Amino acid sequence: MTRLDVQTSDGTAEAYLTGSGPGVLFYIDAIGLRPQTEQMADRIAGWGYTVLVPNVLYRSGTAAETSPAGDLLAPGAREAFFEDVPPRIAELTPQRVADDARAYLAVLREHAVGTAVATVGYCMGARLAVRTASLDPEVVACAGFHGGGLATDAADSPHVGLPHARAEFVFGHADGDRSMQPDAVERLGRALAEAGLTATNEVYPDAPHGYTMNDTSMYQEAGAERSFSELKALLGRTLPH
Repeated sequence: MTRLDVQTSDGTAEAYLTGSGPGVLFYIDAIGLRPQTEQMADRIAGWGYTVLVPNVLYRSGTAAETSPAGDLLAPGAREAFFEDVPPRIAELTPQRVADDARAYLAVLREHAVGTAVATVGYCMGARLAVRTASLDPEVVACAGFHGGGLATDAADSPHVGLPHARAEFVFGHADGDRSMQPDAVERLGRALAEAGLTATNEVYPDAPHGYTMNDTSMYQEAGAERSFSELKALLGRTLPH
């Protein structure tokens, strides 16, 4: 495992690199590049993959500056932290996401085995993963867990780009997620089917938004473990060693 800098058209993004084998681009949630996301990347790397985790929030500050200083397991701490998050997410316009993704993929491929890669995203990272899969045909797998805003009415909604994707998709939606309500899940499913893509598009029962993150009060072990199981199976099907 190592830390490196990724040069983008807008600056420098810190990144965490771990493992060896075919490449996986890991998109963080809005809480930042921190020990929890690094530990998740290490677990994925343990299956035989090279995993790159960039600080996609670099326009708003370093990983340390955009990650919590306190304990998000404490009552109200997660909610307080998120008061500063919207401006950071607003920086991630579709064009910037695309430009960044090309830089991240280039660096990942420098370290990984082969050019076929996968991407996985959590929370806002699921949107980035979908956009990445839609711009590069050698992204052969894409997973998104407790993602929000994946299929909206906006002309530039992430799902609009799916006809350009060639990946197999796996989505594990949070149950009762205000940012991904049943009509949005259905819209995403239709878009995947109309694009002729192999996909799993499911809601995880009783799993709250943020269920994979065990450093926050939203963690749910059942949902988290299911996400890892689904991701491991997806990578096994699409990125064999």
